[in-house]
Amino acid sequence: MKCFLTRRLPQAAMEQLETTFELRVNPYDRVCTKEELLEGVRWCDILLCLLTDPIDAEIIRANPHLQGIVNYAVGYNNIDVAAATARKIPVTNTPGVLTETTADLAWALIFSVARRIVESDAFTRSGAFAGWAPQLFLGGDVWGKTLGIIGAGRIGTAVALRSAGFNMPLLYVDEHPNTPLEQQLGARKVSLTELLQQADFVSLHVPLLPQTTHLIGMAEFAAMKSTAYLINTSRGAVVDEAALVQALQTGRIAGAGLDVYEHEPLLHPALKALPNVVLTPHIASGSKDTRTRMGLICAENAAAIKAGKMPPQIVNPEIYR
Repeated sequence: MKCFLTRRLPQAAMEQLETTFELRVNPYDRVCTKEELLEGVRWCDILLCLLTDPIDAEIIRANPHLQGIVNYAVGYNNIDVAAATARKIPVTNTPGVLTETTADLAWALIFSVARRIVESDAFTRSGAFAGWAPQLFLGGDVWGKTLGIIGAGRIGTAVALRSAGFNMPLLYVDEHPNTPLEQQLGARKVSLTELLQQADFVSLHVPLLPQTTHLIGMAEFAAMKSTAYLINTSRGAVVDEAALVQALQTGRIAGAGLDVYEHEPLLHPALKALPNVVLTPHIASGSKDTRTRMGLICAENAAAIKAGKMPPQIVNPEIYR
């Protein structure tokens, strides 16, 4: 059975896949073009793709014998799942495996933007540091400040639990109560408006859906404290990037830490020039251990599809009913 990979994965995952499949890998260290995707999917039985690959209905239809789409990501908004389901093609993802690593990155952004780490690093490297000064790179405290979690699922919960060591009051927004957070940390489930008005750090952990697109825009920034920080490790389009730029430029909020972008990999041009935003290139899951585990989960899902079994991390289980 043939498997086309749109990007080379960590070595342990490649070795596992090679024991089961004839592999073809995109030879370029970049996102596949539409033509390259079409060529690869026509050749393969199983497509192993990334979140950066738009797998639309045209690509899915390109091979009437396609047996599976294995996504190297938790999110799968890059795939037309309805089109795959209509053709009885299983779609899989890698849930759970990157929860703790993503939570670590969210906290790295919290500290980096609040304590102006990136600015301070550049300043020191430039040779401008002439000694301690009372007002040199004053930032914001983290300890004792109110943390607001928008989306208290696996990752949101992991981020919230890490706040215990910093004595932070905790607010959260979610469709459902989060009993562990309420019992362990005294968290309060509140409305989005109340969270935005009270939180010193607002951390986003929602999937990209029609109802969450531009969840945070002009009105929401207007509701936030001028001393507050926005952290986004979920999906870029959850935030209206133009509104964020305006909020940062005008001091409507104190700063932002971003790992994802509305039109990724493109950034709003003004973001690069703003000193009060920390920018990382979608590396929330970017630890060696986590990226390897993601690849091994993909190999496990692909092997199950080859064996005619329902894969363990199935997005559309209804095709097996």
